[in-house]
Order: sequence, then C-alpha cells, then structure tokens
Amino acid sequence: MSERSVEKGGSAAGRLSVFKTYKLYVGGKFPRSESGRVYEVADSKGKWLANAPLSSRKDARDAVVAARKAFGGWAGATAYNRGQVLYRVAEMLEGRREQFVREVADAEGLSKSKAAAVVDAATDRWIWYAGWTDKIGQVVGGANPVAGPFFNLSTPEPTGVVAVVAPRESSFLGLVSVIAPVIATGNTAVVIASETAPLPALSLGEVLATSDLPGGVVNVLSGKAAEIAPSLAAHQDVNAIDLTGADADLARDLEIAAADNLKRVRRPQAVDSDWSADPGTGRLTSFLEIKTVWHPTGSLGASGSSY
Repeated sequence: MSERSVEKGGSAAGRLSVFKTYKLYVGGKFPRSESGRVYEVADSKGKWLANAPLSSRKDARDAVVAARKAFGGWAGATAYNRGQVLYRVAEMLEGRREQFVREVADAEGLSKSKAAAVVDAATDRWIWYAGWTDKIGQVVGGANPVAGPFFNLSTPEPTGVVAVVAPRESSFLGLVSVIAPVIATGNTAVVIASETAPLPALSLGEVLATSDLPGGVVNVLSGKAAEIAPSLAAHQDVNAIDLTGADADLARDLEIAAADNLKRVRRPQAVDSDWSADPGTGRLTSFLEIKTVWHPTGSLGASGSSY
C-alpha cells in the first residue's frame, strides 16, 4: 500500500483527534448527568480541555442509592480483602501513569516532572492505606480492663455512606487522600470532585471500575459543590460528610444541614493544605464508630477461677 493511499484512508496524515468524553462514575457505571448539562473545563492558562458533566441533585441522590446498596457487602468484606482491592487500584494507576501525568499537569499547571511526582505520590498513598486496612482495628480497638467477671471488647465499625467534598486545588493527590481512608475502613463514598479541575477524578472512576472495587463503593460527581453538596448534607441516608474542599461559608451551611440527622462531620483543617505530608491515621478514624461488647466470663472448676 502506498503512502498516498494510507493518507487517503485517514490512517496517517490528516487524522482527526479523538476527544475524550468524560462521564460521571455512579454505581459502577458511567452515566451522563441526568440533566444533560455540561460545563467547560480549562487548564491554568485558560485553554479548553474538555466538557465535564454538570451534576444535578438527582445525580447526587442516585449516587447515595448506589453507595447504600454497596455498603453491606463492602463493610462485610474482610479487612485483608479490602487491602487487596486498594492495592489493585494502585496497580491499575501505575499502568495508566502517563495519562494521569498529562491530566494532572493540565489541571494544576504543573510541569510534567512535577505532575509525575504527584501521580507517583497518589499511587503510593493507595498502597499506604491498603496496608492499614487490617491494622487500624488494633490501633483504635482492644480489650478494656473492667471490674467484674466480664470481657469488655471495643472494635471499630464503618460509619456508612460518606459524602466527600474533594479538595479544589489538589485535583489528584488530595482527591486520593480523602477517598482512600474512607473506603479502607469499610465505608462507601459519594465524592464531589474539584469544580475547576475534575478530569483526573473522572478518569479515576475508570481505574476504579477495573480494579475489583465493587460498583457503588466510590461514586464520583463533577460540577458545582454549592449546588450538589447541600442535598448530600441534608440527605437522611448519608451518615457522614467530609468538608475538606468546601469554603468557609459553604462548610458552615453544610454543617448546619448535616445536624438534622446527626451526621458525623469532618471540618476543613489547616493540615489539609499539605497533601504530600505523612497522612497519619486521623482520616482513617474520622469515619469509624466504636462498638463495645460485654461478655460474661465462665467459672473454671471448684477453685472459682475464671477466664
């Protein structure tokens, strides 16, 4: 075949670019916003990158339904199994490293080398939290000394469905840093991605869909936090909310709305500005409930000793 015929067939010179269609990630599927709306996403220099779905309150409610449906199976999985799944996410990210380097560089106005460092740190963070899934119970739980013939055991349990307002500036490392600890401890999540830089978050949905994570454990919405978050904060089937990416006024309004069904609330904190720092265990314990069980001991023989 001649070079000219190849050109005429469109397989070489003159080939049109194939632009990516970004979609939401809800219930393990990739729907468009039910409203049909999109908004333009630009890089740090104002250059158009793509159109992202503009989520509606109906999309948020659908995401909560998906998260609640997935909660029982995910919370009931062994901690070891959850760790394996999180590690698989890291494996899949490693395989798509170049794509995320490009998207993070565009989203945050970073050089390729700095964006690569961010993506590598995000991959490492998945692995870090994967290692904690079967260890956090030993840190926050244990046997309690009591006066009486009883065993008294405290064990952590997941809170439930957690709504997460992701960081605005750190479109990927910050995003991973707020999602991973929520699901590592058995919760399910509805995440509102950075409004100005949602593309890495929407692409993360594609990774999660191919990483053994059950559909509905993580649901990713893009759009305006001021429009979506209030319905999540007031939703009676949402058990907790992370306000990391909310500004002061929005965070105050969301906290008031969350009080209606006594949601657990994680307020924005000063340490959230440095996502490269050691994350510690604070986020792992933010959305855990401690269950304490009393059990009577039994008598062993005539001596009256007990176990």
